[in-house]
Order: sequence, then structure tokens, then C-alpha cells
Amino acid sequence: MRAILHVDMDAFYASVEQHDHPELRGQPLIVGGGSGRGVVAAASYEVRRYGVHSAMPTREALERCPHAIVVKPRMARYKQASVEVFEVFREFTSLIEGLSLDEAFLDVTGSRALFGEPETIAASIKARIRERTGLTASVGVAHNKLLAKIASDLMKPDGLCVIGPDDVARILDPLPIRRLSGIGAKTALRLEECGLHTFGQLRIASEAVLWPLFGRYTQRVRERAAGIDERPVVGDWQEKQVSAEETFETDLRRREDLSAELAKLADRVGSRLRGKELMAANITLKVRRRDFTTYTRSKSFSPPTAETATILSIARALLDAWLAEQPRSAVRLLGVGVGSLSPAAQMDLFAQPAAREGPLVRPQLRSTAKIDSTLDRIRAKFGSAAVQRASTLERPEKDDGFTGVHRRR
Repeated sequence: MRAILHVDMDAFYASVEQHDHPELRGQPLIVGGGSGRGVVAAASYEVRRYGVHSAMPTREALERCPHAIVVKPRMARYKQASVEVFEVFREFTSLIEGLSLDEAFLDVTGSRALFGEPETIAASIKARIRERTGLTASVGVAHNKLLAKIASDLMKPDGLCVIGPDDVARILDPLPIRRLSGIGAKTALRLEECGLHTFGQLRIASEAVLWPLFGRYTQRVRERAAGIDERPVVGDWQEKQVSAEETFETDLRRREDLSAELAKLADRVGSRLRGKELMAANITLKVRRRDFTTYTRSKSFSPPTAETATILSIARALLDAWLAEQPRSAVRLLGVGVGSLSPAAQMDLFAQPAAREGPLVRPQLRSTAKIDSTLDRIRAKFGSAAVQRASTLERPEKDDGFTGVHRRR
């Protein structure tokens, strides 16, 4: 039988801050944007008791807990801590499926001969993480990924929970359906309206009740409610997307402002893509309006690219198409993502690029890879703010009538 662990660091960003700054320990702590437009990236357990959680607007969080302490995220520090945590994982198994900086599945089926039973391995991992980082982790142990993830959440923080084959129905049946991954808030509400509130009720529900909600996925949902999951731990996980987004302090309406922000995002994405030695064949635009309605627009193309100019050209075409549908909308957030990733290929920097299909892609007169490479080297040596592309600079709002002089916001 397989032995699967789900390791989830406890309130990771907040715990790192409390570890590095002892004066924050025991305090209601929010990691995130402190402005009126900021969002909670992480919440300590002390502040969660007030109903504060990640992805909540910081303004709402502070209304719930006015005495909370807000600190800005330090992503470089969290990545450093994550590297240390994953190094611990690799000491026990090579089958690691990372879900984020602070969460992973581990298949330790083949590790038992060296390190003991799965529960012993889980305890050892927890102890080594605490010893090396000062942080705590909750670990779920089971024979599949679904049960391991549920188990890790049952005894947080600093928990270790085992769900054995004989314990599945006893533990799962009373759980609320909102704990079942894949069941969103709207679907959960509809299930509750049908009188289905627990895993057990969902597991034995009739076809007549479930089919209108899940259609051909009905049997899969019923199996998951019963704790059945055959998905393997994918140890050779590859990055699926590189993205960047920005929540604005003030809603943007002018196309010029949106275009300038889009250029900054495309520049960040292109730089990250090249840093990972990848190319992309799909661009996705993300737009969130003032009312939190979120739109995505996507475009695939060939051949793949890592050039900022191409990413920006396609993203701008997607933005233009969205603005035609939503003229003068107040935009709260803008994002650019690239997908369909593949390893970067060596290309002639001065070669004419191949023609790309699709009406949204504007032909390039020449490759801009050499410009990208030059900017990447300058930023690597002097920092990301050392040089900016002209397209990322704020657009003039009005010409004052003097040559070369413009009034800016």
C-alpha cells in the first residue's frame, strides 16, 4: 500500500516573520499590503480567531481586528525558508510534488526500509524542519493524496494526523462538505440546499440529486467523498505558468495608464521567463474591475517566445479587445501570465522571426532578444530598478505647449 504525506507549513509567511522578529510572536499579525487596496497574503493564528484569512482585503481584516499588526511581504526570505524545507523533504524521498512554497505531497512508500513507518517519517520531517528553520509544519499521513491533505488540516497547527484504511469512513463521514477539495462555495451552497452537509451524506446521495450538479463527474465526486483517490505523486513536476499582477492604489480607467502598467507586467514576466530558461506559447491577460468581477483573456501562438516585446504585443491586443467590451471600466487589478512552457532554444539574435499566426499578434521587424539579454544582464548586476523600458514609463497626460515639456500626474 502506498504511503503518502502532505506537509503544510503553518501560517508560513506570518510564522517566518514571527520567527525573525520575536516581538511579533503571540501577536495578531497580517502579512500583506497595508494600503486601502491591499490584500492579506497570510494571517497568523492569533488573528485568524477574528475571522481574518488570506485573500481578504486588508481594510476588512483591520475592521475585524483593529489592533492587528500589518507587515509587508518579504518574498526573498520566504523562498529561502522554502528551500530549507524542501531540502528536508529530499532527505527522505525523491518523489516530491511541490504545490507552493510551503506545501507538498511526498510519496514515502519506498522510504520505509530506511526511515521506518510513515508516521515515524512524518515525525522526523517535522522535527528537522523545526530544528533547521524554527518553523512548525502540519503533516497528514494516508494511503492517497486526498486523505493525506485532509489529515494535515485536521490537527493544525503543528499537527500530525494519520488516516488509516480502516479509519476513512469514521473520520470523513462527519466532515463538512466544504473541506472536500474541488467543492467551491457556490457548489457547497447548492449541496446544502439539497440537505447534503457532510462527506457521509454526499457519499450516499442519490443519482437524482447529484447528477444535475455534477453530470458525468458524479461518480468521481462520490468516490472522493468516500476517500478514494488514485492520483500519483508527480515527482517530476514542471512549472506550468509564469505570471505577474498588480493591484492598484487607485482604480485605472485611461487606456494609456493601463498600457503603461501592462508594459511593466510584461517586462517582469519576460525577465522571469528568461531567468528560468523557458519559452511560452500562450499569453493570458487578467483584469479585475472595481466590483471584483474578474476577466481572463488568452491567446496561443507559435513559435514559442521569451521576448518581452512579443509578450507585450499580444497582451496589449488582448487588453484592447477587453476594453472594447468594457469601455471606461474602473480596473482594480491587472495581470499577465504565460503558459505552454518549454525549454528555451538557442536562436540567432539577428534572424528574422518566423511569421506568427492569429490576428492578435503584430509582426516584429526584428528580434528583440538582444535588447532583452542586455537588460537582464544590467538588472542582474545593478538591481531590477537599474533600468526601465520606455514603454513602462508613465504616459504624459497633457502637452503644455513647450517642446519636450509635459505635465505628468
